[in-house]
Amino acid sequence: MDKTIETAVIGASPQECFAIASDFANYPEWASDIKSVEIIEQDKAGRGTRVAFRAAAFGRSASYTLHYSFDDTEPYGISWIQEKADLTAKLDGNYQFNPLDDGTTEVVYSLEVELLVPIPGFVKRRAESKIVHSALKDLKDRAESKANTNGVGQR
Repeated sequence: MDKTIETAVIGASPQECFAIASDFANYPEWASDIKSVEIIEQDKAGRGTRVAFRAAAFGRSASYTLHYSFDDTEPYGISWIQEKADLTAKLDGNYQFNPLDDGTTEVVYSLEVELLVPIPGFVKRRAESKIVHSALKDLKDRAESKANTNGVGQR
């Protein structure tokens, strides 16, 4: 199974990046492809462990439910597996938030996608790459915007 992995450096702490990425209720405010979110189950910390999404995908609306697990010790991480969906057979991935010496964070995003309807490999890889790139860009924009508003991360 192909896995798409992309890395970005974000001008915010690992804790800030983790907090933003695990705050699913606010995804529609900043994640460009996410149209709606429903938190089905939460853990003791109030984070969504089963979350239903509606997102723009492949030129249409897609619905999927993900099951999340969290590693809230350094390096911080969020992992998920797909429970059900209307377009994908698999949508499993993770974020890892690695602290860098300058106070920024290296974010590694890994994603495995398998569609219910087979498509050519190059089309699938391009779509996976777009999803990962867009998600990292949106997370970076949100985290750096919040860090700059709070006076953090300014150099």
